[in-house]
Amino acid sequence: MLNINLKGKLAVVTGASGTMGRAIVRTLAQAGADIAIHYHSNVDQAEILLDEVRALKVRGVVVQADITELNSIMAMRDEIEQTLGEPDIVVNNAVIQYSWDTILNQTIEDYEGQFRSSVLHNVLMAKAFVPTMINRNWGRVIGINTECAMLNMPRQSAYVSGKRGMDGVLRVLAREIGEHGITVNQVAPGWVTSINKPQIDTVNKYCASVPLRRRGTVDDVAGVVAFLASDMANFITGAYIPVCGGNVMPSI
Repeated sequence: MLNINLKGKLAVVTGASGTMGRAIVRTLAQAGADIAIHYHSNVDQAEILLDEVRALKVRGVVVQADITELNSIMAMRDEIEQTLGEPDIVVNNAVIQYSWDTILNQTIEDYEGQFRSSVLHNVLMAKAFVPTMINRNWGRVIGINTECAMLNMPRQSAYVSGKRGMDGVLRVLAREIGEHGITVNQVAPGWVTSINKPQIDTVNKYCASVPLRRRGTVDDVAGVVAFLASDMANFITGAYIPVCGGNVMPSI
C-alpha cells in the first residue's frame, strides 16, 4: 500500500488555527511531519491543535506572527529554528477576512489587505524560509489559492486581485528556485463545507454547477497539500491545482 511519508520533515503552516489550516496541520502530522502552527490572534485554538499534533507522536510548536510584516515573520522563523529546526515545507494558508462588495463599494483598505495577505505574505515567507531550503537542495512551498481566481464573479474583486497576484509571485518563484530541488505549487479550493453555513438554495445552486455535484471538504484540500509536500510530487512545480470538483478547469 502506498502511503505519504513525511517523517523527518518539518512544516510551517500559516493560518493554522483556522478551519482550513487545522485540516492541513492534522493531515501533515498524520503523515509524520513535525509542525510549526502559526496563528495571528486565536492562540486558544492553536494550543488545542498543538495537543492534537503531539498526540500523533510528532513534534510541534505554536508561533504567532503578522504574516504581512517582515520583522514579524523573521521573528517567527527564528523561534521555529530555535525550537524545531529549519522548515522543509512551507504552507501559506493565512489570508485576511473581509466582507465582499462590488468594486464601486469595496473599500481601498480591503484591496490593500488582500494584497498584503496574499501577495506580500508569500513574498515574505519565501524570504524567510527559502534560503535554508536552497542550502539543503530540497524544499516545498505550497500556497493556498482559490477557484475564485478563475471564476471572477461579482463582489470578489479584492480577493481575486490578491490571489491572482499571489499566483504570479509563486509561478516566478518556481522558475527562480527550481534548480535547487525546491518545488512551488498552489492548491485552489472550491467552496468547501464547514467554512460557512449558507442558505440551502445557495448551496444547491452552487453544487448544480459542479461536475461532481457537491461541495468539497477541508480534508479534500489537505490531502492534495500532503501529496505536494511529499516525494511523490518531486517533478511537479509551478502548478495551480483546483480542488473544486471540476467547477473550474484550467485549459491548455
